Amino acid sequence: MSITEASITTAGPLLLTVEQAAHQLGIGRTTVFALLKSGELESIPLGRLRRIPAECITEYIDRLRAAARENQAA
Repeated sequence: MSITEASITTAGPLLLTVEQAAHQLGIGRTTVFALLKSGELESIPLGRLRRIPAECITEYIDRLRAAARENQAA
């Protein structure tokens, strides 16, 4: 097992509910649903459920940081 795999397995769930994603991001459920609807935050269907891969939270934050850097440079 690589270091990356070890950190993933001990870091928490790989698929998050909307509530868990909202908690991780420090925002409300309604905002998470809006982000999902707009496509800014990715989710996957799991039967009748909708789950947000934990890595998509990180990717979303990375995009926000990149956009903030671009705005500061402009």
